[in-house]
Amino acid sequence: MDNQVNQEYSPTLSIANLHKRYGSHDVLNGVNLEINSHSIVGLVGLNGSGKTTTIECLLGLQRFQQGIIDVLGKSPDQIFQLQGKVGAVFDQPCLYPGLTVRQSSRHTKSVLRNVSSDPEELEDLFRLTRYKDFKTRKLSFGNKRRTAIMQALIGSPEFVVFDEPFIGLDAEGVEDVLNIIQQVHNDHGTSFLLASHQLPYLERVCTHIAILHEGTIALHDDLENLLTSQSVNVKIHSPHCAKIAEIAKANHKIELKTQHSVDSVVLSLADMTSAELNTLLVHNGVSVSELQVVRQSLNSLFRSITHQDLDEEGVSWQ
Repeated sequence: MDNQVNQEYSPTLSIANLHKRYGSHDVLNGVNLEINSHSIVGLVGLNGSGKTTTIECLLGLQRFQQGIIDVLGKSPDQIFQLQGKVGAVFDQPCLYPGLTVRQSSRHTKSVLRNVSSDPEELEDLFRLTRYKDFKTRKLSFGNKRRTAIMQALIGSPEFVVFDEPFIGLDAEGVEDVLNIIQQVHNDHGTSFLLASHQLPYLERVCTHIAILHEGTIALHDDLENLLTSQSVNVKIHSPHCAKIAEIAKANHKIELKTQHSVDSVVLSLADMTSAELNTLLVHNGVSVSELQVVRQSLNSLFRSITHQDLDEEGVSWQ
């Protein structure tokens, strides 16, 4: 694949009004999602929200009752025609147990067309060279995951789908996968869909986030937009927290989030900066010993959308 990435962004994946039910149970109830080329999209949701079902539908592994799915111009039942342009890694590695790591990668290369990737280079990239002659059934779960991810990239795909990409990996393995996703994305413009519960990892690598909740995509946007468009939370340490609470209740730009002690309070600001808040408090004779601005995190955003309990102060402190 040419290292000079074409910066004309076009849809890699388009899902429109996707409905999927098992018996009388609706799992997906009108999912709409579009992924542009050169994107790394994190798909997040509670357990049972339908992340894996969505992936299996778009890959042609599950039939669905209603909707339209387009993957690189093909419907799910035509993906085989793309000959390696779509790669997939599942939460349980799919490997031939009787083949070695090297044999597995060579076999994958042999069934794809016009593949220029060198399996030996990929083995080195994934720290698998020392295991090249191991039968895959003899590998640890983490190294099986590495082998499965390596195989998914052999065809230099335009689009890679990962279901729980970090499961079973130690800290070093997670760092390797994050670095490889970023490297492949930067070098080749490869798009990724990462379905995961590991929100801090997604926050490090994703360009966009889609939150799947109650059968639909509740929120989908550029990650930076999502984290900066929310109200600003501040934590204040002061001997006058009762008075700060009174000021907050009287000002429509300030919301009192929590007050768990006599010397600290958490406020949420809308159309007001922390500097303006500090000035307001000073004008009202309130002394502040510390004012901490708290950045919104993907974790706190996800919990607010899915109505999960936050920490005791209602925010994620980072």
